[in-house]
Amino acid sequence: MKTQRGFTLIELMIVVAIIAILAAIAISQYQDYLIRSQVSEASSLADGVKTAVAEYYNNYSSFSGTQASYGLAQPTSIVGKYVSSLNVTTTGTGAAPANGQITVTFRSVAPTNAKIFGQTLTFSPIVHDGSIEWVCNPAAGLNIKYVPSACR
Repeated sequence: MKTQRGFTLIELMIVVAIIAILAAIAISQYQDYLIRSQVSEASSLADGVKTAVAEYYNNYSSFSGTQASYGLAQPTSIVGKYVSSLNVTTTGTGAAPANGQITVTFRSVAPTNAKIFGQTLTFSPIVHDGSIEWVCNPAAGLNIKYVPSACR
């Protein structure tokens, strides 16, 4: 008689269970990666605005009263696939944000992930002698694991 060899049903079920566990972990990590890439668009769009604000400050030793004087378009004109607006704060007193602060708002419609719908990411200028340092501040609702590593 020939003996048949193969896997038992239990062995196959264990392999399928292990693959399912690994897939569940990989999918959640991939979702986080996708959200981080969407949030990184905010940093890319803000780079050009940072340059305009810093250049204006270096020329006039103050921040502008209007976004147009920085040479920038209207806040809703500076958009991306995941960013709905990019606004430079032009007034600030007391508890309000300082002049020159850049606020990036994420789209509240698809294709942006629901975890960052309507959230904001701000870049605040800190003036040093002859230079400006930009500090990234995620909004209260934006999870810190989604912001670029430079913001953590």
